[in-house]
Amino acid sequence: MNETIRLRRSVLYMPGSNTRALEKSRTLPADVLIFDLEDAVAPDAKSQARNNAVKAVTNGGYAHREIAIRVNGLDTPWGADDLAAVAACGVDAVLLPKIDSAEDVSKAAQILEQAGAPANLRLWVMIETPLAVLEAHAIATSHRQLDAMVMGTADLAKAMRIDPGLDRAGLIAPLGHCILAARACGLDILDGIYADFRDTGGLEQVCRQGKALGFDGKTLIHPGQIDTANSVFGISAKDLDQAYRIIEAWEAAAAKGEGIAVLNGQMIEQLHADAARRYVTLANIARKYSATRPD
Repeated sequence: MNETIRLRRSVLYMPGSNTRALEKSRTLPADVLIFDLEDAVAPDAKSQARNNAVKAVTNGGYAHREIAIRVNGLDTPWGADDLAAVAACGVDAVLLPKIDSAEDVSKAAQILEQAGAPANLRLWVMIETPLAVLEAHAIATSHRQLDAMVMGTADLAKAMRIDPGLDRAGLIAPLGHCILAARACGLDILDGIYADFRDTGGLEQVCRQGKALGFDGKTLIHPGQIDTANSVFGISAKDLDQAYRIIEAWEAAAAKGEGIAVLNGQMIEQLHADAARRYVTLANIARKYSATRPD
């Protein structure tokens, strides 16, 4: 269960085969970087991509950015070698693709452990098939180090034989189901990509929809999408001010031994104060990240 609040507004995939991209990502304002060994890498470049990603993590220089490596599936010729190579390289998380069951997670975790992975290595899982959606709760409870679920909406839409469009009507039910599973198990959950990286308006629309559904952030395929995701999934000045007011009202009521506060005619309970404190924590992390960005 994820007990630490982490800022994951923008989660950028970077192809492991592109050393220039891995270098550039040290200066990008993304909260999280995923070094991809899977979809973004051609078969004849898999081994080199693996070496590049491990070297980049080992060399460091990514400051506050959380780093995950997406390995290839265990049903491919590269999956087991990927897990063995990244286990002890110092990466923050390993993203497991094509997960359909709790057993899939357990198999990958066992290989990582045998390869010397530290006890605090976080596991992320891709939810990108109808079966994975149906098994979402079992997957979410499959391992103590599981920390986040990542929606693979492109693959899921293809498997469901739908063209979701901007409103993503055909995906709302499976997305909501996975969000419920993640929240029930204390996990973060990240929305899928928006493929048209030139369409800023469309990206903003699906980001706002994703935030309304309950996602913690958006996976991205291009650096030009980062600012939009950071803005939409961030905490606005208005929301932050309201959070401070809620906390103040709640603490004043609690000091009097009262279990309910009233703010501008609205009832405030413990759950509202807890949510407000989380907003403040996220805003403080975002402020810290912004202060460390290069000029």
